[in-house]
Amino acid sequence: MRPVLGLLVLCLLVAACSTTSESGTTAPVDEPATSDVAATTPSSDNSETEVTMAESDYLGTYTLSDEEYGTEVTVTVEGETRTIETNSLPDHETGDFPNSGNPNTITAQDLTYEFTTEPVWSGTASYAQTPGVAVNGIAFEPGTAETLTCDSGETYRIEALQDVYNLGLDFNNAHVQPEGQYHYHGVSQMLVEAYEDDGDLVHVGFASDGYLIYYSKSGAYESSYELSTDARSGTDCVPSGPDPETVDVEGTTPDGTYTSDYVYVEGSGDLDECNGTTVNGDYVYIVTDEYPFIPRCLMGQFSAQGPGGGGPPGAAPGEGGPPQP
Repeated sequence: MRPVLGLLVLCLLVAACSTTSESGTTAPVDEPATSDVAATTPSSDNSETEVTMAESDYLGTYTLSDEEYGTEVTVTVEGETRTIETNSLPDHETGDFPNSGNPNTITAQDLTYEFTTEPVWSGTASYAQTPGVAVNGIAFEPGTAETLTCDSGETYRIEALQDVYNLGLDFNNAHVQPEGQYHYHGVSQMLVEAYEDDGDLVHVGFASDGYLIYYSKSGAYESSYELSTDARSGTDCVPSGPDPETVDVEGTTPDGTYTSDYVYVEGSGDLDECNGTTVNGDYVYIVTDEYPFIPRCLMGQFSAQGPGGGGPPGAAPGEGGPPQP
């Protein structure tokens, strides 16, 4: 169960909040928690590893309020709609912002996301700029807007989690957008530890198509992405940012610096191209410690407009369009 962070208040609002415990945290109402997964999900299980998954306390209506960090999140489930209202301030410690790699300051937002609670399986991987939102109201945004553009015509998308370019990520694998929104590019152990229970799979978020997002504490699920063996091409390449330095990538070996360094190899791991699998008959997404870290695409139907969307057709790199190699 979740430890107290500041003056956290957690209420599952079915009829009324339950009695406050001695620790100062409001105990959840005893309500059966079942996975909101439609019967249209695939029947096969992509993983042969047996894992434990406890029932989540965050499938119904709840609120999070943390005075220490300023967190304010309200999640309301009505019918087939889950509405997430968040100020996008995390309920845990963050790194220092601005910093040398990220000049932005964390500021409160006024964001609303609407996801279905009855996801519809499409079977087609669709790119999503914001594939989901964590249970604490922080957006998952694994891609970046930073690119390396070459005079020879190539454009490479720079990965957030790499060792060549400083994008100012903190110890939560997160940083801040120009307008002040804090967001995750990879797994935050503070997020996992705050919401973990006795099961191996920790419910950490909601995908934009309505399926649930989990993290395996034991690393039971392996990504199906591998580093490409094809050498890169490109000369006179300039990275985006305030201090560009021309480099040549011609003939260099993919090492994970750029998104195109990775290729999906079906069957090489436990997860599909969107980092999804079937657990106990339910399709779920898994956040992994290795690429893609957070799903870059979704297998269910979802709105392409607004927060959580995939961006309008023809959107520029970093603005909701498909990732550029």
